[in-house]
Amino acid sequence: MIIDTHSQLFTKEAIESLPEEMARNYKLMFRDMKYPDIGDTLKDMEDAGVDVSVIVAIDAETTFKYKVSNDLVAETVSQYPDKLIGFASVDPHKGVMAAEELERAVKELGLRGLKVLPHLVKLNPSDALMYPLYEIAQDAGIPVLFHTGTQFHAGTKIKYCMPLYLDEVAVDFPRMKIVMAHFGYPWFYEGMSVVLRNPNVFFNIAGWAPRRIPDDVIRQINGPLAGKALFGSDYPLISRVRIMKELDELPLKDGIKELLTKENPKRLLDME
Repeated sequence: MIIDTHSQLFTKEAIESLPEEMARNYKLMFRDMKYPDIGDTLKDMEDAGVDVSVIVAIDAETTFKYKVSNDLVAETVSQYPDKLIGFASVDPHKGVMAAEELERAVKELGLRGLKVLPHLVKLNPSDALMYPLYEIAQDAGIPVLFHTGTQFHAGTKIKYCMPLYLDEVAVDFPRMKIVMAHFGYPWFYEGMSVVLRNPNVFFNIAGWAPRRIPDDVIRQINGPLAGKALFGSDYPLISRVRIMKELDELPLKDGIKELLTKENPKRLLDME
């Protein structure tokens, strides 16, 4: 079993829900990118030999009017429950409503994780406004996936995405599984340090062509962080087919690819 721990639901319905400026910025960044329907997603998975993929919601409604709803993610997962796992997203600026929505997403919609985009909600991950959501996630036993590192959304600020913020969160919520998306680039040395010192923190390689991953990150995957690294695609921003092909071309030690694509994701998602 190969598990993609991080991909997007950029179907036509989802894209139409984005603010015009956001959608336009994506098109400028990825000029050749075709926004896929769910059939394209499933075909890319099949062609890459990927069995299961996480798809994520997005909620930054109060700051950017940007939302891919939990209901849309749950509805999509319900059509392909053996292929897709849904992660919720809630806007922390909504306070009690955000907490109630996360509870609903987990208990009623069956979503199995929480996606946090600090640059879109304009909060660093250790902001007190986030903590009630972490309490719910920790009690529910769901992982929290954080965007870290560089990003390209128009009008946002990279400062919220520094991986060092996750150290404080990891210490304050030791039973909550945390995923540092995109290995915190360009702050990947700090990011790897946070992963190394906190048993509950993982990182993924989503959004990166494997041949472009920094050598020092590959050394960590081959070494002390072998049990913490996760395959993620960020599809459709990059195809799973390309990622799997380039993973085979990396100097990975015996057994590391299986940890990256199977064993570590299963442990994160409680699929043992």
